[in-house]
Amino acid sequence: LPGPAQADASTLKRSMENLTLFPFDVLMSPVVAGKTLVTNLRDIDDSPAVKIAYPIPGYIWLTGVQIGAGVLRGVTGAFELLPGLILLPFDASMDPLFDPADENEAIVDWDGIPFYHVRFGIDYTTAAY
Repeated sequence: LPGPAQADASTLKRSMENLTLFPFDVLMSPVVAGKTLVTNLRDIDDSPAVKIAYPIPGYIWLTGVQIGAGVLRGVTGAFELLPGLILLPFDASMDPLFDPADENEAIVDWDGIPFYHVRFGIDYTTAAY
């Protein structure tokens, strides 16, 4: 006999996390941009000219990219909401539309709430390994 169907709420869970946490990503953008800039200046072997000329425009650009990616996280949360509701009674889920929110490093990464992963201040400009 087939076993009982198990509902999978992972798509809905991810959608709700993205919808509720993207504002914190946007607010943390200047902090994450500064952290990324300092890390890159320390770890990448650039010329002294680059290390002098890059910080101010680099910080502005990184902050803009972080803000845009945070907003995109909210948009993908909205896009995943309806499929998450439809898939809720089934043993099915869909792959994330926006992987960096799940894979990249974050300033706050806390799993202390059951069924909810608090994760924001994500570094969207550094690839996850």
